[in-house]
Amino acid sequence: MISTEYCRLLARYNTWQNASLVTAATGLTDAERWLDRGAVFKSIAATLNHLYWADALMLERIQGNERPQDTLTHSLTSPSDWFAFKDLRAHRDAEIEHWADSMTDTDLTGIVRWDPPDGSARIEQPKSICVVQLFNHQTHHRGQIHAMLTAAGAAPDPTDIPAMPQHMLPGANR
Repeated sequence: MISTEYCRLLARYNTWQNASLVTAATGLTDAERWLDRGAVFKSIAATLNHLYWADALMLERIQGNERPQDTLTHSLTSPSDWFAFKDLRAHRDAEIEHWADSMTDTDLTGIVRWDPPDGSARIEQPKSICVVQLFNHQTHHRGQIHAMLTAAGAAPDPTDIPAMPQHMLPGANR
């Protein structure tokens, strides 16, 4: 279904797009980042926080942690400090790239199992589907953030993969 090269490409795409959004959001005030803009998670900052948490949650599940919610807390308000968030986001993106760079095709096989936080029935999905979900979820929420930033007068980079800097493509010397 997918390959390690697909994962490496999308991990680098994730890093590029997050850096673009963070750079654009840095030009806003804290009040502008937290302003309710009518999105699912209301503000730019809250949506960025959700995405930060969700990346960690799904990566933990893919790596075999069946109860990541026991150690990862979903918070739309934390981190509230913009500079702390920027550092944490960069670290998470590096973690995702390292995971993608380290994987083999065998790492994309098997079943991922987890217990939902609400106590409902255990979920089992093919690992490849969970990896696709990791990247698809990122793209979904980054699109919301991009729209909110654009409406706020900020200018994030284009979102098209062909516009990604060549040095970020898999196999390129970085």
